[in-house]
Amino acid sequence: MLEVTIPGFASLRLKHLVLDYNGTLGVDGKLLPGVRRRLRKLHGRVDIHVVTADTFGAARAGLAGVPCRLSILPASGQDRAKLAYVKRLGTEETVCVGNGRNDRLMLKAAALGIAVIQHEGAAVDAIGAADVVTSGIAEALELLEKPLRLIASLRA
Repeated sequence: MLEVTIPGFASLRLKHLVLDYNGTLGVDGKLLPGVRRRLRKLHGRVDIHVVTADTFGAARAGLAGVPCRLSILPASGQDRAKLAYVKRLGTEETVCVGNGRNDRLMLKAAALGIAVIQHEGAAVDAIGAADVVTSGIAEALELLEKPLRLIASLRA
């Protein structure tokens, strides 16, 4: 479990990390460098879930060896499916990371929503729904590894 108290924001007790794949963990279907190592480092502190439309059909292969639960969604209603997934886990115990418009509902509902801006860009709706925005997945995962950074960004 990841625990951090952010003055004026929340006392977080995070059990689950839910991530989008394309645009968040990978680009053009390929896992970005350093992601595998960072996720392995977080494993054991949080349960890792990847919820994706798997646009390139490469998520399963890209995540081989990564300790996570992969859920591939149907083409329609992805935003609602991601939200339902997070609600089943418990929104108050979940941190979500994404970049797409179909991530906006889960980012908003989560105890902590992190939007990433990378090669594919990020939907304005995702950025607006997030609590914090980073320039990439490495920086987003580092916020969880080094929670004092979250305090610096989110305290009131």
